[in-house]
Amino acid sequence: MSPSIASATDRSSITWRTVVRLVLMVLTLLFLIVPHLVYRAVGRPSPMVMAFLNAAGWIAGLRIRTTGTRLRRDVLFVSNHVSWLDILALGGAARSAFVSKAEVGTTPLVGWLADQNHTVYVQREARREIHSQANDLRNALARGRPVTLFPEGTTGPGDGLLPFRPSLLQAVIPTPPRLRVQPVFLDYGAEANEIAWLDPESGLDNFKRLLARKRPVHLTIHYLEPLPDAVEGDRKLLAEAARTAIANQIARSSAAASHRL
Repeated sequence: MSPSIASATDRSSITWRTVVRLVLMVLTLLFLIVPHLVYRAVGRPSPMVMAFLNAAGWIAGLRIRTTGTRLRRDVLFVSNHVSWLDILALGGAARSAFVSKAEVGTTPLVGWLADQNHTVYVQREARREIHSQANDLRNALARGRPVTLFPEGTTGPGDGLLPFRPSLLQAVIPTPPRLRVQPVFLDYGAEANEIAWLDPESGLDNFKRLLARKRPVHLTIHYLEPLPDAVEGDRKLLAEAARTAIANQIARSSAAASHRL
């Protein structure tokens, strides 16, 4: 367990920095909400969602750089998952919607914000809903906008990977025409364990702890090569290929960091 997580309860108090950042996020939301609703009222995609996610990430301390070539349409990003900051990063930088557990949609304000970004909700235990949930995801992908799936199913340590759940990829088997699957590695560097949201820390404590940080959060988004068509017909092959690609990038990044030291 990360030392930061073990002592999280000592760091989750409200600080002046937390308050300032939260107030700035709220003011940003209020500033953007009217033009966003106007876009929605006339039936046009709203750029205000991406603007808010980018602004909220910057306010939270995110400083993002990217490597690789990001596919812009007809793509399912398959990424490791470390923190709620991942949503701000990929939602803003990659203009991505997300696949999320159904509980997010019922959370006050967070659920409304997720809806504005066209989040696809899944109930992983509701087997009777699997078909309709798969259709929801396929319909979202058919609109062309990038969608991100976190196949670990939960947040991990950031410097390693949890097992990928092939069942979460069933919705894209067989792969829709023109769709590519692109692995993404969210690299928080040496501070990955410090950023990670792991048990027994609550989501609220993690949120407060990261907003209270004095140092910025440096994140490199590695857009890896899209997966070959040969693995896109089987969910297990797809999950294994995506996990291997990300694991290889973790190893390369670790080796590069060690060399710099």
